[in-house]
Amino acid sequence: MNEQTEYLSSAVEGIIHQALKASVKNPLESAFIAKFILSQSENAKKRRKAEEAGHHIPPFLIASITSQCNLHCKGCYARANNACGENFKQEELTTEQWKQIFREASELGISFILLAGGEPLMRTDVLQQASLFHNIIFPVFTNGTLFDRKAIGLFEFRRNLIPIFSMEGDSVQTDKRRGKGIFSLLNDSIEQMKRKGIFYGVSITVTSQNLQTVTSDDFIASLSRKDCKLVLFVEYVPAQESTESLTLSAEEREQLAASQKKLKTAFGKMVFLSFPGDEKSTGGCLAAGRGFFHINAAGGAEPCPFSPFSDTSLKDHSLMEALQSPLFQKLQSANLLQAGHLGGCTLFEQQDAIKNILSLEA
Repeated sequence: MNEQTEYLSSAVEGIIHQALKASVKNPLESAFIAKFILSQSENAKKRRKAEEAGHHIPPFLIASITSQCNLHCKGCYARANNACGENFKQEELTTEQWKQIFREASELGISFILLAGGEPLMRTDVLQQASLFHNIIFPVFTNGTLFDRKAIGLFEFRRNLIPIFSMEGDSVQTDKRRGKGIFSLLNDSIEQMKRKGIFYGVSITVTSQNLQTVTSDDFIASLSRKDCKLVLFVEYVPAQESTESLTLSAEEREQLAASQKKLKTAFGKMVFLSFPGDEKSTGGCLAAGRGFFHINAAGGAEPCPFSPFSDTSLKDHSLMEALQSPLFQKLQSANLLQAGHLGGCTLFEQQDAIKNILSLEA
């Protein structure tokens, strides 16, 4: 197994064991995670066997299962990239097509598929299909406003679906970006997760404006009191013009990393992750199949959600074929994934180079 594959497999094991530690007081959740740990040894064997045959299988995927959303958040990368809106529904993959993708991922040994959108709870049909593949954990990134009885039941009884609620910090910061009253709705959904004993997390888009708030002990303690078990820090990417001032500076990225290290010690029963995180330790960006790739709502295989370019569709190609797409191969061989960036995302700042690669393919 090469160094990168070993690093990623170790990362998967670390996340799972942290989750087990965080759920120790929840017998139902602990039992599920313990069974999942056993399935991961088999997943790792599948990835190792593929590696020996010359095929690198990443342990993660990101899948935007819908282009529909009931909110219009400021600076939304999906709307800025024209990947989310009111007129794209007819292009979305069908329930059966998503089921086939999940089946292939299961057979390849992929451990995590992050489900996003749009708002993924607008495609509960896809969530139901995902829940059938017990050797994969599906974090579901949601705005938290559509948690009716049916949705709550889905997460309560299908433990490989993990709700990840998007927020921006406190009520003022969240409502400023997501809309008036959204924090209250979000908090109601979180309280229901606590009452039902459902393992959940939060995803926080970290900007120059909210960095101090969201990494403070007081803010994280407030989440801990609500039984939040996982916190994902996502660095803001200026997909919308004139929002560059919101990106983290190099100094602020170092501050985020240092704060995360301290929070892991102070809140030992919570799991803290970051994206893109420390890219130096993995030899650069993990997109384009190195550690993950993105499937858009129409089935296009993209390097990552912030790099919405594709030359291969899952409508007529397998996951393995998508991993070997000419675009992904050229991004890796051209060392674009090792390039530095001013904030948020390496490939976001390489758009002209990617367009040039696609134009040469045409």
